Amino acid sequence: MASASGGVQSIERAVGLLEAVARNESDSGSGMALSQLAAVSGLPLPTIHRLVRTLVGLGYLRQEPSRAYALGPRLLVLTESATTMLTSVSRPHLTALVDDLGETANLARLDGDRVVYVAQVPSRHAMRMFTEVGRRVMLHCTAVGKALAANLAPDRARALFEGAGMPAQTEHTVTDPDQLLGQLAWVREHGYALDDGEQEIGVRCVAVTVPEVAVGLALSVSGPAARMGNDVVQQAVPLLRQAATALAADLT
Repeated sequence: MASASGGVQSIERAVGLLEAVARNESDSGSGMALSQLAAVSGLPLPTIHRLVRTLVGLGYLRQEPSRAYALGPRLLVLTESATTMLTSVSRPHLTALVDDLGETANLARLDGDRVVYVAQVPSRHAMRMFTEVGRRVMLHCTAVGKALAANLAPDRARALFEGAGMPAQTEHTVTDPDQLLGQLAWVREHGYALDDGEQEIGVRCVAVTVPEVAVGLALSVSGPAARMGNDVVQQAVPLLRQAATALAADLT
């Protein structure tokens, strides 16, 4: 059956269910019951059940012991292609940030209780830093991690912090969950996150989230603290927001 948009209705509905489960897992860390999927999608339960059963059979969803449905292992096949696509689509935006600011620009993705860097355009300056493509980092001590965590419900963010642990990477790392949740409130108010030598001594980073995408993405600019003064941070924030909005448009 064709949809009103001219597409195939059953495919649109199935993709909508997958996106709903992905958003819920990102926000709460749990799967979704059929009743929740029905409430979110507005579809009748028999239709939900038929679509979910097909997606489970294909491996794109799996049923947990709680009877809730979560993303399935078959999506890993798509994940590799998606990472390659993200690298390609984000590169012009990262390059523009480097051209404007002179420092390294990064794209990172929320990955469970960690953040993984998926794309990077390095600074022209000769300096090796902690950030590199493929590296998984903790949320509590990185600007990208704090930017993404600020988009989660506070109890969900706390659960991620406490579940992963909050080791002190440097003398500046915040290791108290309550103090960090206070920082996240500041991030939500101001629209960007900072890492002041919390992951790596002498390195400063500023990050914003990419709006209106199904998965958690953040853009950041990082460099030596001696070059990343408050004036550079204030210059970087609107450029990061502009790049994030443009990237979101390319991805939607």
